[in-house]
Amino acid sequence: MSQSDRGLRRLAAGTLLAAFQGTTAPTWVLRELEYGLGGVTLFGFNVAEPGQVRELTTALRAAGEPVISLDEEGGDVTRLAYHVGSPYPGNAALGAVDDAELTRSVYRAIAAELASCGVNLNMAPSADVNTEADNPVIGTRSFGTDAELVARHTVAAVRGLQTGGVAACVKHFPGHGATRVDSHLAVPVVDVGLDVLRARELAPFRAAIGAGARSVMTAHVAVPAVTGDSPATLSGAALTGLLRGELGYDGVVVTDALDMQAITKSVGLAGGAVLTLAAGADLLCLGPLPTYDDIQAIIEGIVAAVREGRLPLARLEEAAERVAALRAWFGAPHEPAAEQNGVGLHAARRAVRLTGAPEPLVEPLVIEVDTPPTIAVGDVPWGVGPWLPDAEIVRVGPEAADVPVLLAKAANRSLVVVVKDAHRHQASQDLVSALVAARRDTTVIEMGLPVWRPGSAAYIATYGAARPNAQAAVELLGTP
Repeated sequence: MSQSDRGLRRLAAGTLLAAFQGTTAPTWVLRELEYGLGGVTLFGFNVAEPGQVRELTTALRAAGEPVISLDEEGGDVTRLAYHVGSPYPGNAALGAVDDAELTRSVYRAIAAELASCGVNLNMAPSADVNTEADNPVIGTRSFGTDAELVARHTVAAVRGLQTGGVAACVKHFPGHGATRVDSHLAVPVVDVGLDVLRARELAPFRAAIGAGARSVMTAHVAVPAVTGDSPATLSGAALTGLLRGELGYDGVVVTDALDMQAITKSVGLAGGAVLTLAAGADLLCLGPLPTYDDIQAIIEGIVAAVREGRLPLARLEEAAERVAALRAWFGAPHEPAAEQNGVGLHAARRAVRLTGAPEPLVEPLVIEVDTPPTIAVGDVPWGVGPWLPDAEIVRVGPEAADVPVLLAKAANRSLVVVVKDAHRHQASQDLVSALVAARRDTTVIEMGLPVWRPGSAAYIATYGAARPNAQAAVELLGTP
């Protein structure tokens, strides 16, 4: 391979954020970092405990100057606490409190944890305005339904992260909040005019750019007024015209995972990589599915596109310059980590809402209504069991639940029903309604968005299913 060929391959590899299985770095990852791989994205399967993550990131840094990223949003979406649940409430809870300083403090605490583990880019916060209640992928990941509220908390989150030396990645541009389709599975459509888009979806991104966000993540959503039928990730009109041009953003543009079906089922991994680079992206998150062979094919596809004139070499060089500036920012002085003990529980307690008055608990039976996890969240533990050690906890699927059997089990006992986004699942509503109709003294705890409410004696809304949300809810239950 000639020197020019090696230089081109290095530029191509430098745009990629690869993923890998396991809690140690494979040899191929370390080798590719030496050959210019841009960095890695970590997932829950890469995490055992903080010390192990630190050893992993130290090994990665020994091989190059990688961007080391993950999704640590707090709330339902966590990677560091994937196996136990996040110690921080998510955006919906913070938006319910609506104290920007509290939001900054929570994200500052997240930054301290990430920095101590060697992570330098957090794919957060979600700046999506969740105007569609049936949104299958955003929901509690959003600060709320009001663009101004989302904007001010997005700014607070960006400042909290970046004060701690961790780059924010504001997502999902140009907005995933008005969708009813999960872009992991297909291409959602945000069919609004430019006036609505500018006033609603773009407002938080405009604010985040003004606050100095170091990176912005693209969404695999089509906005016909801007992108036609194409997802924004592949659209020059969205990334270069709207984000770079109209909003004046000159930081790093990161793609959402290219292994999502919105991309793979349309143009494929290598095709998507070339198209998003041509559209204006700088770092391509590949997601957890591509193998080493896939990554080689993506690099080869980018190199071939440059040689064939489908992708300007100058576009790769521009991407490299932006990522180099991000790396320089990583190395600049930042404030030392401050102690943030208890901020997660404090925030969750301020967010939780109680309607009615729970009866004192008597040998409580807790029925947790199982809810299928989204791909973004994964199989993160949730529920109130850790804070009700003397209760009997029954986890049921709503379709298979036997109401008479459950009611018989609850006879002469307190009945607590825990749900998650019941408004999105008719079977969950039917089960809860049947239980409440028979037991008007039931307490219902909603650990998703409190859109649908049954007529129970007491109703507790937590705005999220993280550990502190559950603890804050249990503290409101009637004590013996």
